[in-house]
Amino acid sequence: MNTQSDPTLEWIPATGIQLRKAGVQFDAVRLDGDHGREVADRLARMTGGDPGPVVESGSGRRCVYFLVAAGSAARHSWPEDVTRLTSGPYRISFIPIPALEGQTWPLTWRYPPTAPDRLVHTLLLRTALRADAQP
Repeated sequence: MNTQSDPTLEWIPATGIQLRKAGVQFDAVRLDGDHGREVADRLARMTGGDPGPVVESGSGRRCVYFLVAAGSAARHSWPEDVTRLTSGPYRISFIPIPALEGQTWPLTWRYPPTAPDRLVHTLLLRTALRADAQP
């Protein structure tokens, strides 16, 4: 996918990493560590391998960011281990976004964007998280 010629994906940097303000193109739901990776992979299985854009970090808390529709993260309740990156009155959050190629460590795309309007479906993400609670 050539994001440089697609103005709807101009939020993806050409090189490196950039911060994007939550609530403009998307919000994010963040999970830390292996749990985030397990949920991302479960969501990929649920969607035939295309869960929507998911960014992961290889350092620190090893965060996983699920990019969801702007405003959708704030409208739902989430488990305790979830961090919502949203914007609203008295609240501004920024989401780290890596380029599709090149040096972006410690961030990388676990699941890159596949279409201009394709984001992680919030209700499917909540279903994937609920699967953790099932015996």
